Amino acid sequence: MDKVDPTTRSRIMASVGQKNTGPEMRLRSALHKRGLRYRLHYRRLPGSPDIVLPKYRAVIFVHGCYWHRHGCYRSTTPKSRQEFWNEKFRANMKRDERNTKQLLDLGWRVLIVWECALIGKTALEPEESAGRVILWLGGTDPRGDVAGKAVEKSSSNLPHGEG
Repeated sequence: MDKVDPTTRSRIMASVGQKNTGPEMRLRSALHKRGLRYRLHYRRLPGSPDIVLPKYRAVIFVHGCYWHRHGCYRSTTPKSRQEFWNEKFRANMKRDERNTKQLLDLGWRVLIVWECALIGKTALEPEESAGRVILWLGGTDPRGDVAGKAVEKSSSNLPHGEG
């Protein structure tokens, strides 16, 4: 059950930004410090990639783990209206895949940097996330992704006799 009324929930969801999000700004800053220059939200390309690096013929999408269903701890599913949310998530994933395919067909390389790599308990240091992007740019893989670090369970959280 939702903790807020439908009007408040609608207002909250409508305020979720699509551009210049905190994770995106963090990655952009780290890339800029490493000397990379790029275009932003280039609408002439499928999906209006968040970051476009024409020199490398590469694009970067900074995906929210929740909306794009990364599968990490941030990819929860609401308890109410699960059918609605599952359909919404499926549509997002289908659109992402379609945009990626179109970009690859146009000769662009596509990198997904997940929100969990940039903020929260699994976040990488900004220099490390930028380093992983630069490493991918120097390679030949047409697709790639950067995710947050794995959260290890400490043995103190396990029942006695386990771990």
